[in-house]
Amino acid sequence: MSDAFIFDHVRTPRGKGKKDGALHQASPVWLLRTLLQALQQRSHLNTALVDDVVLGCVTPVGEQGADIARTAVLDAEWAMSVAGVTQSRFCASGLESVNLAAAKVASGYEDLVVGGGVESMSRWPMGSDGGAWFMDPRVNQKLGFVPQGVGADLIGTLEGWHRADVDAFALRSHQRAAAARSAGHFSRSIVPVLDIAGLPLLAQDQMIREGATLEAMAKLEPSFAMMGAMGFDATALRKYTTVERIEHMHHAGNSSGIVDGAALMLVGSRAGGAKAGLTPRARIRAAAVVGSEPTIMLTGPTPACRKALAKAGMTAADIDLWEINEAFAVVPMKTARDLGVELDRVNVNGGAIAMGHPLGATGCMILGTLLDELERRDLATGCATLCVGGGMGIATIIERV
Repeated sequence: MSDAFIFDHVRTPRGKGKKDGALHQASPVWLLRTLLQALQQRSHLNTALVDDVVLGCVTPVGEQGADIARTAVLDAEWAMSVAGVTQSRFCASGLESVNLAAAKVASGYEDLVVGGGVESMSRWPMGSDGGAWFMDPRVNQKLGFVPQGVGADLIGTLEGWHRADVDAFALRSHQRAAAARSAGHFSRSIVPVLDIAGLPLLAQDQMIREGATLEAMAKLEPSFAMMGAMGFDATALRKYTTVERIEHMHHAGNSSGIVDGAALMLVGSRAGGAKAGLTPRARIRAAAVVGSEPTIMLTGPTPACRKALAKAGMTAADIDLWEINEAFAVVPMKTARDLGVELDRVNVNGGAIAMGHPLGATGCMILGTLLDELERRDLATGCATLCVGGGMGIATIIERV
């Protein structure tokens, strides 16, 4: 087995995932074209040396359907020999793509692989691709399906948290993201998106609320109480019998935002990088996926992190910085509590609550943010993890070189 190294990372800004969002007019393949060309230019990369492009997309329909990875490779005018494949592991798809790229390299089958993802949520809303998990009554009844927001509220209830607790965590995310953007902490990896005429569409993350306050969040109605009342609370409580009722505490201010975006990461062997004239920035030490309870759905990060740590011969105390995707506030709160990790080492530049969660791209984005911050602080190790639809978790551990 060979080591797999990270050589570079690029991402688009996150644009509001509505028709009035700054990236709505940019097609998904245009976002990828923008990043592929930037990756080539930044590294003076001979693209003929790249074996494959592995992309995540959670809603692979319409313009982001078929095999958008191969389409983007050709549209970006990379070497025709570069292959492309698109996959979905729900919200983990972007990180799964990086892990698959690393596995290809570690196996020795390939030398340079691009991993990443894309999601244009303003064009193709979540769930547009259907699937038995959502649409087959027999399946969702058998598996105890409830919307993720109800699962998040159930976690908060089980953990003994209240609305004030999750709002306080969310405010910290908004404040950290605003401070990081102002200080330029994202500038190394962000590639501005231009339109076809070369005019700017978006250069910075659009959703960060610099003026977020607890008072403003307190005025927001819980987003999932009505869904719960429609029968989903009852479904969850049949499985979690120790809970009398679910306290609905998540809303638009403490849950991840709907956004458009894409991200890419160049991964390869030491020899492959040397041939391309690249300098490694980090080594991927371990990666893991797990299945977790599918009704509550959001508890996978803890066992995924423990599995990856065990593979790396590490403990949680050995990790300098953590990126725990903020699908809902309780997810990083619970993961940090389970692992005994202080919150001052978690999502130090804010997270998806503040910046949004472009489903297929997020995992690659947060891994890149983690690497940039490790370098900025001159720290060594980091772990990125996400909860995943269907009841799964994913985690990746990197170490600077």
